[in-house]
Amino acid sequence: SVFRIVEITQTPSNSRLWEVQLTITDKSDPQLAGLTDCIKEEIDGRGWHRMGQLMLKVGHFDQAEELYNELLNGASTDSDIAYIYHQLGVMNYHQGKYQEAIKFYEKSLKVNEQILSPNDPDLASMYNNIGGVYNDMGKYSKALEYYEKANKIFEISLPPTHPWLASSYNNIGLVYNSMGEYSKALEYYEKSLEIREISLPPTHPDLAGSYLCFAGCYEKMQDYTAALKALQSAYNIQQKIFQEGNQAFASTFSLLGRVHRSLKEYSKALSYFEKCLAIDRKALPEKHPHLGIRYSNIGDVHRLMGDYERALVFHQKALNIQENVKCNPLERATTYMNLGETYREMKDYTTALTYYQKGLKIREEKLAKTHPDLAVIYHNMSKLYFTTQKYSMAMKYVQQAVEIGQEKLSSTHPHLVQYRETFQKISKKQ
Repeated sequence: SVFRIVEITQTPSNSRLWEVQLTITDKSDPQLAGLTDCIKEEIDGRGWHRMGQLMLKVGHFDQAEELYNELLNGASTDSDIAYIYHQLGVMNYHQGKYQEAIKFYEKSLKVNEQILSPNDPDLASMYNNIGGVYNDMGKYSKALEYYEKANKIFEISLPPTHPWLASSYNNIGLVYNSMGEYSKALEYYEKSLEIREISLPPTHPDLAGSYLCFAGCYEKMQDYTAALKALQSAYNIQQKIFQEGNQAFASTFSLLGRVHRSLKEYSKALSYFEKCLAIDRKALPEKHPHLGIRYSNIGDVHRLMGDYERALVFHQKALNIQENVKCNPLERATTYMNLGETYREMKDYTTALTYYQKGLKIREEKLAKTHPDLAVIYHNMSKLYFTTQKYSMAMKYVQQAVEIGQEKLSSTHPHLVQYRETFQKISKKQ
């Protein structure tokens, strides 16, 4: 049976007990019917193939791998072989094994390119998957290359309101967001949301995903009011369709933590980051790259709260993952930068500079020369050199930060304001 929650109230006699009023619902409920139909479409196929998809959906990766290897041994057609390689790619991707994921996706793509027409949507889906892995690895130009290949096919072969086209636009937006091109990212997010609002039921998870993308972009642009509004929209949907503790909430809690950290509401930020970590620990392998991000975020909040000892503990946990598994090197660069900030505030300037330089090396290799994240680390290094009275070096780095900020940020953006203030302060010392 399926029930709809009507009301949840705390019992007056015992604060630890809650009373939940439920009403039974059935297929005549249009909201439930719409969501059920979409889920049926997402878990398609027959027999063991459908079982494999369900295993991946619920995170039973070991069982899924065993099943797909058995199916691969018995596969008799090229289309079956391509499909199984694809599913093995999906499985490895969700476990954070990005190199393995690409290997299986490329095997599937090679077979599909021989049996499908050049404009087949299934071929575009393969390009999308490969683009997604490259995006998570921080290889943004490669990601954009594959996403645009997919988008070109989708625009030719699908109706203008097809959900796959919406996902394609959303993926391109994600890459532009990672590249620091926030206006372009918002443009593609808008295209995606417009389609999803037409083609999907109002409680579909992909709608929540769109709102999370907007929130992430607004957070980077420091428009925290817009970010919180988008996060609330995402959370409202997720509460209706997922149980408490579902992994879907992890991204929402992570973004809420980032926004509240930026608003200097550190207790709230820490609470959200810890909720996110608790969810991921249950759902992911202990060396998954996402856990490295969670530890680094928690460490940074402890730094901001002045608890440097705990900050160092969590940053080291992050590095134990990020330095030992294949992951996006930019995530490791962020941890190095956070460690640099921690040691700078502890007045251990030599160690701080070592970590800044490690982070800077990665960011300069992986990001465009005018990426806003480069300006952040240039500014941090400038502050370090200013404190140690090396004013010429301080001026060199703050000038780079200001130049990027003037090109990429609005004139009132808080980061650019800070860069200019630091520039003025250093100028007085020269």
